Amino acid sequence: MRFEELTVVIVKSFPLVIEYYRELFIEISESYKRFHFRIEVANNYVEAIDLLNRIKSERKRVDLMILDLMIPGLAVKGILFGEDIGELFRKNHPKGKIIITTGFPNNYRINSVMKSINPEGILVESDLNVAVFKFSIIEVLNNSIYYSRSVSKWLNSYRNCDFTLDKWDRLLLYALSQNIKTKELTMYLPFSLSTIEKRKKRIKLQFGVDQGDNRDLLLRAREFGFI
Repeated sequence: MRFEELTVVIVKSFPLVIEYYRELFIEISESYKRFHFRIEVANNYVEAIDLLNRIKSERKRVDLMILDLMIPGLAVKGILFGEDIGELFRKNHPKGKIIITTGFPNNYRINSVMKSINPEGILVESDLNVAVFKFSIIEVLNNSIYYSRSVSKWLNSYRNCDFTLDKWDRLLLYALSQNIKTKELTMYLPFSLSTIEKRKKRIKLQFGVDQGDNRDLLLRAREFGFI
């Protein structure tokens, strides 16, 4: 039997969960003899950037990335989001596959992720057990798409939703959530103040709070899982 040695990158901040993932891949190797896995781990998005760039510089490939969509604790300057890591992965490893995991099952964030990254798998953690997680990995490795129950249910209802935020929209929301004053936003975004205000107005319109203030915008952004 021919073996496939696959490189898997796990981007997750919790050591116990990382070990749980490792055990799952060992079980898959034992059950499906064709797969052997080499696991690489990044505990935050900065480490993920360094890891993906190092692997690319070594002219090696990444076959699968398990990406936690929301890892907290980064400063405003140089802030990274899960979507940024996914986009870098697509650029550096275009043949690789992505499974997104998230503990926040918000439909708007999921839709935005699908438009910006188009991952092969999206898993809402409340939908998961060992069997479902293992099945999702096998499906994706066998060139199928897998969405967990909550994601599939939403997709069946809202296939025509045209909701997405780009990286600058996400950074704008994060800066506002950190109480950055409006006049200082140009220090964090490569735009004029008038352009930033236009972006903010567009986001308010998308969020359905076009008549609200920054507080209303941030409340809705938290509700939708963007901050």
